[in-house]
Amino acid sequence: MSIFVDVILPLALPKPLTYSVPPDMQAAVQVGVRVAAPVGRRKIYAGVVQRIHGDVPPYATKEVASVLDSAPLVNARQLALWSWIAQYYMCSAGEVMKAALPAALKMESETRVSLDSGWEDLELELSRAESDMLQALQAKTTLSVEELSAAVHLKNALPVVQQLLSKRAVRIEEQLVSTCKPRYETMVTLHPSIGSEEDLNARFALTARAPQQEQLLLAYVSMALPIAYSAPLQVAQKALLEKTGIAAAVLKACVSKNIFALYRRPLRPASADDEAEDFSATMPTLSPAQQQAYDGIRQRFAEKQVVLLHGVTSSGKTEIYMHLIAQALAQGKQALYLLPEIALTAQLINRLKKVFGSVGVYHSKFSDAQRVEEYRRLLENSAQPSLMLGVRSSIFLPFSNLGLVIVDEEHENTYKQQSPAPRYHARDAAIMMAAQHGAKVLLGSATPAVESYHNAASGKYGLVELLERYGQAELPEVRIVNVAYLKSRQGEKHFSPVLLNEIGAALERGEQVILFRNRRGFSPYVECRECGWIPQCEHCNVSLTYHKRSHQLVCHYCGFAIGLPQRCLACDGVALEAKGFGTEKVEEDLQLIFPSAAVERMDFDTTRTRSAYERIIADFESRKIQILVGTQMVTKGLDFDNVSLVGVLNADSMLSFPDFRAGERSYQLMAQVAGRAGRRGKPGRVLIQTVQPQHHILSCVQRNDYQEMYRAQVADRQELLYPPFVRLIELTLKHRSEQTLLRAAQALALRLKAIFGSRLLGPVAPLVNRIQNRFLLKFTLKIERGKSVEKAKALLLAQFAEIRQIDEFRQLEIIPDVDPL
Repeated sequence: MSIFVDVILPLALPKPLTYSVPPDMQAAVQVGVRVAAPVGRRKIYAGVVQRIHGDVPPYATKEVASVLDSAPLVNARQLALWSWIAQYYMCSAGEVMKAALPAALKMESETRVSLDSGWEDLELELSRAESDMLQALQAKTTLSVEELSAAVHLKNALPVVQQLLSKRAVRIEEQLVSTCKPRYETMVTLHPSIGSEEDLNARFALTARAPQQEQLLLAYVSMALPIAYSAPLQVAQKALLEKTGIAAAVLKACVSKNIFALYRRPLRPASADDEAEDFSATMPTLSPAQQQAYDGIRQRFAEKQVVLLHGVTSSGKTEIYMHLIAQALAQGKQALYLLPEIALTAQLINRLKKVFGSVGVYHSKFSDAQRVEEYRRLLENSAQPSLMLGVRSSIFLPFSNLGLVIVDEEHENTYKQQSPAPRYHARDAAIMMAAQHGAKVLLGSATPAVESYHNAASGKYGLVELLERYGQAELPEVRIVNVAYLKSRQGEKHFSPVLLNEIGAALERGEQVILFRNRRGFSPYVECRECGWIPQCEHCNVSLTYHKRSHQLVCHYCGFAIGLPQRCLACDGVALEAKGFGTEKVEEDLQLIFPSAAVERMDFDTTRTRSAYERIIADFESRKIQILVGTQMVTKGLDFDNVSLVGVLNADSMLSFPDFRAGERSYQLMAQVAGRAGRRGKPGRVLIQTVQPQHHILSCVQRNDYQEMYRAQVADRQELLYPPFVRLIELTLKHRSEQTLLRAAQALALRLKAIFGSRLLGPVAPLVNRIQNRFLLKFTLKIERGKSVEKAKALLLAQFAEIRQIDEFRQLEIIPDVDPL
C-alpha cells in the first residue's frame, strides 16, 4: 500500500509538500516526526510530518530520504497552533516552523565534495585552482564548499567545483547537518571495585602520602553522603574540583589507583540545574488586597478563559502569580510564565526557584544547544507538572498538559514579532494555545493595552483590579518639569536644575536613581555647523547615530557603520557637531557631574549577551551601581528596593510621535518607569521633563489615572475608526526601484480600492522610506468588527498573486502585518 506524507519545510512555501514513503520506512513515520525531504535537484531539508494519508497526488512525488526521529518532535497541539498562526497572520507554515523550532533542529543539507573514483586515470588539463582543489581533497577525502574555499584561498569555490564536475574529477552529495552538538559533563563516582566500607578505607590508606588525593576523596565522600556502595552518587567533576581547588591531574592520579571512575553524561540545561539552590523559601503570604484579587481571579476563571489583572506598580502581582502557579502544579498541570524582556528573567528566576525548585527557562540569549536541551526536556517529561519561564518564543514549546498561562506586562510591544514572518503577537497566540489545551490565561499589567482593557470592560475577558501598593506603600510623587527655557541655553540641555538637585540629594541619602531616555547612542546625528550636512546611511534614508565609545556613526536600521569623519564631506569644513542626546551621552555627562557616583547604562549596546543583562541587574540590585541610565529596558517590571528617584529626560519625543497609539504608549512607558520608584516603603519621586507641561497624557501620568487615559483614547479611536473598534492589516511594499515600487503601489491600490473602498488607506511612504536599499510604501486596511476578516485576507492574497504575475512586479515584496503595533 502506498503511503504519502505532507511535510512542513522551513521555507516560505504556500503549502506543505507531499512525499511518498518507502515501504521500509512506513512503520517509522508518525505525525510530528522530522523526515529528510529532498527539494529541487540536490537540497535536503529536515521537515515535520503534518499528515499521513493514502491520497495519490496527481503528480510524481519524491521519496522521503530518511526518518530522523523515533518519536514525534512536534505534538498535535503544536501543529494546530502553527496552522492557526500561519492562517491568522498571513504567512506560511514553513515560516512558523522556522520561528517555532530551535535552530539546531531545523537541519538542512550541506554540499560535500569528494574525488570521483578513477579520476587519476583521466588525462586532465587543470588550472592552478583546480589542481589545488584536488590536492586538498586528496588530503581530506571530503570537504564542504566553504571548507574548499578556505583551502584554496577563494572567496567562492563553486565555479571551480563546477569545472571539476564537468571533467568528472569530483562528485558532490548533500548531507543533512546539525548546528548543535550534544554537550556532556564529566561525572565522578567511586570505582566499581569499592563495594564496602573496608574497601573505601583501603583506598584512604593509598592516599596517606598524597594529601591532595586524600583531600579529594574526603570532599567526594562529604558530597555523596550517605554512601550507597551498590550505586554510589555521581558528582560533577567541575563541582568537585572547584570545591577543593585541586587540579584535574590529581583526580587522574586517583582514577589510575582505582579510587574513582569517570563517566560522561549529557549536560542538563542550566535552567533545570537546581542542585545548588536553596528551596527553603515558602510561598509568600498574600496581603488582604492581594488575597481579594487572587480570589477574584479564581472566581472569574470559573466563567472566563482569560482574565485581566489590572494592578498598579508594586502592588504584588508576582506573588499572586506564584499562588496561581502552585495551584496549577498541584493539579498536575504545566504552567507557562511569559515575560516581555530577557532582562526580567534574570531577576525573577531566583524568586521562582526558591519556591518551586526546578524552573525551565527559554529565550534567545541561550545557545542553540541549551534551547534544544530545554525543548527536549519538556518533550520527554510531558506528563510531569512543570513551570516554564520565557519570552515570546516560549509559546512554541511542546506543552502537552498546559493548565495556566501568565502573560506579565501584557501591554508590551515586544510580545509582537516585527520581522521576519510570522509577525505574531505572543499574547494573542498564547490565548489561542491555551484554548487548545483548555488552560486559563491571566494577563497582568499596571498599564493594560487599550484593546485588552476594552475586552475586559465589554465582558469578553474577566477583570480584576488591584489598585493599592503592597504593604501600604504610597505611589511616587510625579512632578512635571517645564524645560522649554533649556532650548535656548548653551551647555547641558538635557538636565534641568531641579533634576540635578534631586539626583544629588538621592545620592547623599545613599539611594539609587533611574533615568529614562528612549534613544541609544551618544547623539542621534552629527551636523556640519557651516553647511548643514548630516551623514546619511548608504543603504537607508536615515541619518547615522553617533556612538562615541566605538567612535562610529551607525545606522540603527541596517547596521551600516563608518568612522566619525574629521571634516565635512560636503564643504570640507571642520565644524562637525553632535546634535541631540542618547543614553551614552547621558551616562558620560553624569560621570562628569557626579564623579564619585557609579553610573551604568542599560540599552541594546550594553546588553548584547545574557551575562551582560544579568551583571547590570545584579550590580544595581546589590547597590554597586548608583545611577542607572536606560532605554525601554528600565521600564519593564524590574524590582529594586532602594530606588527613590526616577527621571524621564524627554517626554516630548514620545508624545509627538505620529502614530494613533502614541498617547497610550507614552502613558505606559512613563507610568511604568515611574513605578520603579519608592517600592519598599521609601517615598519615591518622579520628574518628567517636557516642553508641553499641559499635555493631557502627562496629567494622567501625574495622577496615575489610567481610566482617564483609557476613556480619552477610546473616544478618539471610536471617532477615527482605530482598534479596538476595527481590525487593522498593514501592507508594506518593497522594491529596489523607487519608480517600479510607485507603479506597483498604484496598480495594487486600484485593485484593492475597487474591493475595499474607503477602508483602504494609502499608499504612503513611512518615516524611513528606504531600508537596506529597498524603497517602502505602506497601505492600511481597516476592517469593521462583525465583518469577515478571513474573507478580507483571502481577497488580499488573491490580489497579491495577480499583481505578482505582471512581469515588471515579479521582484515586488508584499508583507502583510495583521494587528500591527
